[in-house]
Amino acid sequence: MKNSVTNILMLLLVAVVAIGCASTRQASQVDVVWPLPPDKPRIKFVRSISSSGDVEGKKSFGLVNKLLGGESLTGMTKPYGVHVDKDGRLFVADTGWHKVLVFDFAAKSFWILGVDGRGVLSQPVSVSSDDSGRIYVSDSSQARIVVYDHDGQYLNAFGGREHLVKPVGVSVDSDRNRVYVVDTKAHKVVVFDRDGNFVSSFGNHGPEDGSFNWPTNIAVGKDGNVYVVDMLNFRVQVFNPSGEFLWKFGGVGRGFGQFSKPKGVAVDSSGNVFVADAAFNNVQIFDGSGRLLLFFGEMGAGPGQFWMPAGMDMGPDDTIYIADQFNKRINVYQLIRYEGDSTPPPAETTPTHTGEPVAFDHQSNNQGGPGG
Repeated sequence: MKNSVTNILMLLLVAVVAIGCASTRQASQVDVVWPLPPDKPRIKFVRSISSSGDVEGKKSFGLVNKLLGGESLTGMTKPYGVHVDKDGRLFVADTGWHKVLVFDFAAKSFWILGVDGRGVLSQPVSVSSDDSGRIYVSDSSQARIVVYDHDGQYLNAFGGREHLVKPVGVSVDSDRNRVYVVDTKAHKVVVFDRDGNFVSSFGNHGPEDGSFNWPTNIAVGKDGNVYVVDMLNFRVQVFNPSGEFLWKFGGVGRGFGQFSKPKGVAVDSSGNVFVADAAFNNVQIFDGSGRLLLFFGEMGAGPGQFWMPAGMDMGPDDTIYIADQFNKRINVYQLIRYEGDSTPPPAETTPTHTGEPVAFDHQSNNQGGPGG
């Protein structure tokens, strides 16, 4: 009887491995790109990252693994914030784990940040880092920014109830010694230096330029301008490094250049702005004047698809990392450039653009609006 059970389990394992290998071969044969041919592809789906096995090289076959006593893997449960540091390490603020998951691909190692001690995390939402390798994590329930060294050792924490109510997005500008923190419940951005000293704040609750209605995520461009997702005003607002309002783009709706539930934001090396919309399950790309260039992604669990995308970050060589919350993974995309591509001029006060996408080469074959 024992031999029969063992034989059945081994056959099941072989079948699962064979199916997995076949699926891998099939997926590798088809590139998922946007826009579709005959237009030149501008965005290419690269891979998904969902567990410690994706960095340590281990595989899990679910039920078979458990039955045979195989080694378990640490999988994402509800990723929100995502960040890639100067060494290419991927940090994921997982609101299900209540911790930050760290994927070090160069070292082929996985570890968890904020487990115990003075640096214990309760509800991490966003992650950033500076040019010295220090790691900054916003903890919304503790109303503080927790700082660790390059290796994850606790250094200090700042903010607290004196300055923060519910911090969400965090982004570091090393060149100007600034840490920008979005306080979603206080409807403002609070600015500290990297030692944690309060510098200033900007914004209040309202629909006017420079005001916010439940802001979420934030990004800093190469020029130091600050991009804030103003979620329930359905727009992105742009400020200079001192917090002075410059311009905005977006608006509520299901058409080109509009938003329903904007979350993640990132800026590429040319100044193009990427905005993830959790309701549309896609990402829209705008140039430096607020014109929609392209959108990519759709609802689903397949390669390159989304189910409630949230935070995002721009890694080296304009690699795009996006938290795909309900699919419990990080999707990775590559921005494809061609010889002769121009860099958009810096935008100043620019009216919102809500026309059709012009794409990077002023062509697009997207069908329908970004909202479905």
